[in-house]
Amino acid sequence: MNKTWLITGASSGLGRTMSEKLLARGDRVVATVRRKEALDELAQSHRERLHVAVLDVTDTGAVNRTIADAFEAMGRIDVIVSNAGYGLFGAAEEVTDTQIDRQIATNLVGSIRVIRASLPHLRAQGGGRIMQVSSEGGQVAYPNFSLYHATKWGIEGFVEAVAQEVAPFGIDFVLVEPGPTSTNFAARLDRADALPIYDATPSGDIRRALASGGFVVKGDARRSVDAMIAAGDAARPALRLALGSTAYENIETALKRRLDAIRSQKAEALGADAPIAVETVR
Repeated sequence: MNKTWLITGASSGLGRTMSEKLLARGDRVVATVRRKEALDELAQSHRERLHVAVLDVTDTGAVNRTIADAFEAMGRIDVIVSNAGYGLFGAAEEVTDTQIDRQIATNLVGSIRVIRASLPHLRAQGGGRIMQVSSEGGQVAYPNFSLYHATKWGIEGFVEAVAQEVAPFGIDFVLVEPGPTSTNFAARLDRADALPIYDATPSGDIRRALASGGFVVKGDARRSVDAMIAAGDAARPALRLALGSTAYENIETALKRRLDAIRSQKAEALGADAPIAVETVR
């Protein structure tokens, strides 16, 4: 059965590829973009099944109106794909306050707005699925991506809580966690001005790796999108979907380290409980 999808950030990268694949198989797509002309060619080929809307996810009113208009126009939307976002690159001391505000407003608060605006409509239609595009960077961290990680770790915590709140209404979530993937993510990075003091640090190392092309990208965008669509179609998908061998290996390593760390602290953790009062037998 064909589905209807709403995809934010659909002008390029995973969002664009996903829109193309879904339309090719006969599904309906509401695609939001910053510039409407970005999807002109696709719209000409799929006039009846592609609805394009201009949306800046940092604009609360626009998010609410766009989501409401999409449900009204389509009747039903089966899967919301919250994909809009970008990366901020620079050591924490290097990035500006303006860059920080924009990164958080887009990746974290913008994603929260899309999810919140979608929930009443999904409840009204009896359920649906929200696919939040996160990153392996929602569970691991690299130097120079501290603000990007703050948004991805933040949205993952938000989704874990909301998923419990709305499960009784038939609404579920998938957190998509791609590793480095063959999209235009690196080209779209907002880069801070480098401070020379960080040149001989891990921050400088990763800056040079990106500049030289030494940062290995194993993920394939089209295969990643295939896995996302399969998760959208699945009856009961897992909450998290790691994509690419780099993501899988890095997340697995990070989880093992955290498990080892917490287990080594068991005595201290249990020792912080209040003493159990022993009732005197009379």
